[in-house]
Amino acid sequence: MDELGPIDKYLEINKLRLHYLDWGSQGKQPMLLLHGFMGHARVWDAFAMEFRSHYHVISLDQRGHGESDWSEELAYKIDDHFSDICSFVETLALGSIILVGHSMGGKTAMEFALAYPALVEKLVVVDIAPRAYPPHHDDLFDALCSLDLSQLHTRREVDAALGERIESVPVRMFLMKNLKRTAEGHFAWKMNLPVIRAHYSEVNRAVSAGRVFPNPALFIRATAVDYLVKSDEEAIAELFPKARIAEFDTGHWVHAESPEPFYRRVREFLEKM
Repeated sequence: MDELGPIDKYLEINKLRLHYLDWGSQGKQPMLLLHGFMGHARVWDAFAMEFRSHYHVISLDQRGHGESDWSEELAYKIDDHFSDICSFVETLALGSIILVGHSMGGKTAMEFALAYPALVEKLVVVDIAPRAYPPHHDDLFDALCSLDLSQLHTRREVDAALGERIESVPVRMFLMKNLKRTAEGHFAWKMNLPVIRAHYSEVNRAVSAGRVFPNPALFIRATAVDYLVKSDEEAIAELFPKARIAEFDTGHWVHAESPEPFYRRVREFLEKM
């Protein structure tokens, strides 16, 4: 095991080859990390480094993202992500886990915790609520789909092209982490962009109600955006009666924009609740 990084692993799940990063510390309680929409397993690297000494940290590339397969059935609904997580946890026999999810990954994490509370000791949901959402990312989709990557040869050129539509440098840097080089040396996206866009409305639907997660949960709210707002607290309390809500004066990618305070708050929750 490389003390500075994880081991790349793959698992056949629901006819797809899913990639995940195993940060070691087998024998310790598993902590499963789920990235957000248009993210990938590597967005959790710094967080995993911080927690790997106390947990067996695993970060998954969800279908159509990162190094995981693209579904031939073109299915990228929350139900499909949920099914993948169920099979993943069962196949690896992880037992009771700490489950951490950001945005889309938070939706999937909520669904799993509500369906299998005995398998989730504690839940951390980053900047997403259980309600349905209107489209948030159409501008990002438009920007990404407008690029002709075959005509762009350096990351600086890609950044400049994205900059014509996306002003935020952190957002552009986040999106560009999805770039890879093909065997021919051209840029390509790691994520299945057109199909993910086609199924975007499915990702925005509400979390299934009618069940309750009885264990401790921490919901992280980013106050600079409106993904999780005060009016969401009632719905959170109904489904997650032991939930606590912590606020951070950041944008949507809290764990990247305010890492140290975020780590402290999560560690406090895991150790004291």
